[in-house]
Amino acid sequence: MNLKIEIDNGSGFCFGVTTAIRKAEEELAKGSKLYCLGDIVHNGMEVERLHEQGLITIDHEQLRELHNAKVLLRAHGEPPETYEIARQNNIEIIDATCPVVLALQSRIKRKWTDSPEAQTVIFGKKGHAEVLGLVGQTHGEAIVVESLDDVKQKLDFSKDINLYSQTTKNLDEYRRIVDYIQNNISPTAAFKSFDTICRQVANRMPHIAEFAAHHDVILFVSGRKSSNGHALFTRCMEVNPNSHLIEREEEIDYSWFKDAQTVGICGATSTPKWLMEECRDAILRY
Repeated sequence: MNLKIEIDNGSGFCFGVTTAIRKAEEELAKGSKLYCLGDIVHNGMEVERLHEQGLITIDHEQLRELHNAKVLLRAHGEPPETYEIARQNNIEIIDATCPVVLALQSRIKRKWTDSPEAQTVIFGKKGHAEVLGLVGQTHGEAIVVESLDDVKQKLDFSKDINLYSQTTKNLDEYRRIVDYIQNNISPTAAFKSFDTICRQVANRMPHIAEFAAHHDVILFVSGRKSSNGHALFTRCMEVNPNSHLIEREEEIDYSWFKDAQTVGICGATSTPKWLMEECRDAILRY
């Protein structure tokens, strides 16, 4: 098979995920028993790799039962309640919350405390770990909107609105929501929007579109739980219909490359480089 294969150098772990994994590996190397609250990253293969090194994934219910232990908080961040449980249960927190998320949490908390009568609105995926952490800064009062339809149905345009975004959301969608609120809010109400989308993530959207356009076939390697992966893969599909989402090399269908000369391999902010390299090597071996 005479294929030219390129791995996208703009794909792979973002800064926040890299830091969380480094912190986990450092603790495990000391021989510490380490728990992680939720999957450390939305990628099954990387989770498996760290489990083999001794990382134990727990959920919030298990956290309540845990005492005198060490728990890593992943890049997505956590609500204040998690820190309170840790304090009560004598749990040592290894805090790997992404600095961008931490800054957003404190911004929301500060603004909500200063103006509790305003609607705090978060554009994000309902139930997503980061969003739960953000909503927690407002004692659960923040309104989560997933789409423009949600904005139309859930918001009271006669009241003040402070709008934020989950750090990994699509910038164009966010701007559409800002425009809609600006055009529909009552003249007697104040509207403030805070563009809190991580540029390291947002800049991947135009980059990945350009990458997808340069190849006959695209292999997008990502965990199916990754919302960032879903957004980036959708963009690849728009540019190149010969794009395929896989989680691991076993899912590769070699008939995809029948008439291809070039294959591009890319992934999400939660996709490890080693996994993209494994997929490349599997194609080369075929």
